[in-house]
Amino acid sequence: MSEQKADHAVADAALESVAAEARAGDSRAQGEKAKRNGSPAEQKLAELEQQLREANERALRSHAELENYRKRAQRELADERRYAIVPFARDLLAVVDNLERAIEAAQKSPDASGLLDGVKMVATQLDGILKAHHCVRIETVGTPFDPNQHQAIAQEPSAEYPAGTVTRAAQSGYKLYDRVIRPAQVFVSTGSSNKSQ
Repeated sequence: MSEQKADHAVADAALESVAAEARAGDSRAQGEKAKRNGSPAEQKLAELEQQLREANERALRSHAELENYRKRAQRELADERRYAIVPFARDLLAVVDNLERAIEAAQKSPDASGLLDGVKMVATQLDGILKAHHCVRIETVGTPFDPNQHQAIAQEPSAEYPAGTVTRAAQSGYKLYDRVIRPAQVFVSTGSSNKSQ
């Protein structure tokens, strides 16, 4: 709502500036006429009115420029605040990778169920922290390959997925809000290898 008020104020200031210029043109003509035809007092009054109009125009222009600067500075500050934790999130991603590797290794070992539960709990907690800071995992398997979010490391035939679809992920990718901070490394389907000819 305040953005709209500011936009209206800037638009009003610009319109007022244009109107003031038009009035200034009229008053200049009247001032010139008064200088030629009028007494010294009328001439002085016309000059003072002209100076007042010019000062008013300068003030309106300055106000409009200040409003534009304020809005631009607010947008830049909001952007900086929004993406301030990018280095933090990038550093945490290595921890996430190691936890995922530990979970995979523990799943292959039959006697490590306690370790597996503990590591899963830490991974869940860390995932929750990342989500709380708007750092979310990029979807991979079964989604169409998107070069803006995925980094293809290989292609492979797949009967399950059509060509151009992600078949598996080698490394998870993450986004902070709408910005990719690390693309997902993926394998992409080339389609079924046993096509009838």
